[in-house]
Order: sequence, then C-alpha cells, then structure tokens
Amino acid sequence: MKTIIYVHPWEGSLNHAILDKTKEILTNRGEKFQVIDLHEDEFDPTFHASELKFFSKGETPNKQVINYQEMLKNSEELIFIFPIWWFSVPAVLKGFLDKVLLKNFAYTEDKRGIMTGLLTQIKFVKVITTAQSPKWYIKLFKGDGIHKTFIKATLKSVGMKHVKWIHEGYVVTSKKEQKEKFLKSLESKI
Repeated sequence: MKTIIYVHPWEGSLNHAILDKTKEILTNRGEKFQVIDLHEDEFDPTFHASELKFFSKGETPNKQVINYQEMLKNSEELIFIFPIWWFSVPAVLKGFLDKVLLKNFAYTEDKRGIMTGLLTQIKFVKVITTAQSPKWYIKLFKGDGIHKTFIKATLKSVGMKHVKWIHEGYVVTSKKEQKEKFLKSLESKI
C-alpha cells in the first residue's frame, strides 16, 4: 500500500495539482493507495499536556494519531507532498512527525539515546516539494531543513532509507507551461 501525506490548505495550489496528478498516476497503474490530508482532516499539530504526558512511554490517547499510525504500519511506500516554508516543512507536518512517529512505534532508543528505526517496511519514500527557491539554493544553507533534517535525519532515524526528493522551484514566477511540464514529469518520477 502507498500512502500519500499531503500538506497544503489551498485547493488552487500547485501542491493540490501535484496531489491530483499523483492520484491519477497511481489509479491508472492500478496501485492501491490512501491519502492523509492533514488540512482536510483538521489535524491538530500541537502537543497538548493531555497527550504529552504519554510521550515518554510512546503512547497517545489521540485516536486520529492512532489511525495515522495504522495507515503507516500498512504502508510500503510514502509520498509526501508539501510546500517548503522558511526552508523547512510546514508546521502542521512537523506536528504530524512529533505526534505520530512515537517511540516504540517508529523507533526505539538505547540508554545513550541512539535510535533504531522500526518503520523498515516502508521501502521507498518520495518527497515532493515546491517553493520559489530552487533546490540548489535550499540545500546551500547549513541547516537545510529538507535534505539534512527531514530526509537524512528524521526519515532515516525511523527506518526509511530509500528517499527521493523531487522539487519544483520558482512556483510564484514560473509560467503555467512550466508547471504543466513538471506535473507531466511526475509520471516517470512516482
């Protein structure tokens, strides 16, 4: 099963067109997939005290989080679709990572704090991002919130090894034809 994790609040966005194109591609191939749409689901990214008291045990009272964990548990591939805001993932996605990728579900850690990923059944991950900045510019920054932090640290820490980053820059200034060309290129990238 493939799981699309979609993060954008506006249906008129390029990200929404990417979601639609991705669903179309997977449907045409006859592949099974499910979608986690954090905005449509009205996911609350804030860790509340009532949830945080369970964190160190790797537990949650949040039924939506438990449902997302079940979806991830049954996934062999993830496809993230989101805009890059301030050189990082959107806040709602950060909250999803914080609340869903819990200890004893997504990882274990030894006494030294060294993590071992548990989501090794997820064989492939595609990270599809958009921004005005091109990929080379985003990777230029030492903090690099996508390549270094999200892909090489977070996803790898929970056992996801084969990650491909697909990026479309210049989304504000590019012409409609360029956006359509990118959408068409997804056929060979997904």
